[in-house]
Amino acid sequence: MILPIVKYGHPALRQKGASIEKFDGKLETFVDHMLDTMYEADGVGLAAQQVGKVLQITVLDVSHAEDRPSTMTVDGKEVEIKNYMPLVLINPEVEPLNEMIKGPEGCLSFPEIYADIERPESVEVKAQDHKGTHFTFTCGGLLAKAVQHELDHLKGILFIDRMERKDKDKWRAALEAMRSETQRELKAGK
Repeated sequence: MILPIVKYGHPALRQKGASIEKFDGKLETFVDHMLDTMYEADGVGLAAQQVGKVLQITVLDVSHAEDRPSTMTVDGKEVEIKNYMPLVLINPEVEPLNEMIKGPEGCLSFPEIYADIERPESVEVKAQDHKGTHFTFTCGGLLAKAVQHELDHLKGILFIDRMERKDKDKWRAALEAMRSETQRELKAGK
């Protein structure tokens, strides 16, 4: 099932997600719907907040982004990314591993808005899967950027919060129009 993706101005995007305690069929169904929604929108990641649920859940799949490579290491060994996609991260934590780099980012909740965002080049991730199993991996490239972007969502942080002033100024009118439209839709009960 395809879920509606909320846009900038929706209150769920600014809320910190609740930890997941119950790993059951209902959670698995929600994760499946999130994956369907992400693929339908041609995204590489989707957080629960982006579908209006304030939870510590994100899904990712960078296996089709061949123009922006990723690396992933599990148990100290580099692995083939496609064998680990899609990734479901529940109650995730991330630890930066090295220097910051700038790179392009967009967001399904901010259609057609892009900017270079500075983030650590690689990170270590600790999370649970949809069954509650704990796992750890390190990643770099697009996967590291996508993980950090989605984990920000789980904390109520948006990529526009990390934009440089000049980029925010460039997008100010479009952001205000999007926020206003979302607010109107919410008031109208859409």
